Amino acid sequence: MTASAFLSANVLLAYTAYFVGTASPGPSNLAIMSLAMGSGRKAAFAFALGVMSGSFSWALLATLGLSALLATYSQLLVAIRIVGGLYLLWLAWKSARSAIAPRQPDANVTRAPQPLSRLYVRGLLLHLTNPKAILVWLSIVSLAVPASGGASHSLPVVLGCMGIGVFVFSSYAVLFSTATARRVYGAIRRWLDGSLAVVFSVAGLKLLTART
Repeated sequence: MTASAFLSANVLLAYTAYFVGTASPGPSNLAIMSLAMGSGRKAAFAFALGVMSGSFSWALLATLGLSALLATYSQLLVAIRIVGGLYLLWLAWKSARSAIAPRQPDANVTRAPQPLSRLYVRGLLLHLTNPKAILVWLSIVSLAVPASGGASHSLPVVLGCMGIGVFVFSSYAVLFSTATARRVYGAIRRWLDGSLAVVFSVAGLKLLTART
């Protein structure tokens, strides 16, 4: 595999599009940020690892011809959209419940620790039930790979975006788990969890009401 496979004009464009989409504030990044400030770096990394696993699962499927599968079984995307919408609404409910919980007397409030395996599964489900993630990966692969290209041509795209995703999600987990961020979280916990509830609710309802 040559360096040009990773640095062609189309591949660099795909990298840029993926970075902008991944780094932009969204449900996954906001959840990682909230966990980092409220539960610490390990919790945020566990959730981020789940998000990355879900994302790259769709990436590999996209390289193996997922678009053809979805064209044949269009109901599959509808089912994923419904499950994803309901899951986002469940996350919205959890965030809303946290937002209205009484504030702890300690300014450096932290949430009760959760099993890292559970956080990983939550992050994984967030991306596996996100139809937008599927469509984004299909677009990225189509943008970077010639129409005649196969899985071997898609591999550099997947590997490069994988590195970008690890960098972005890990950066969120590290930056927002600092002592300063934890102190800020103590002051804005309700506002942050309330905002997450709104974001998850809007995203969930949008998935459930979207036309196929």
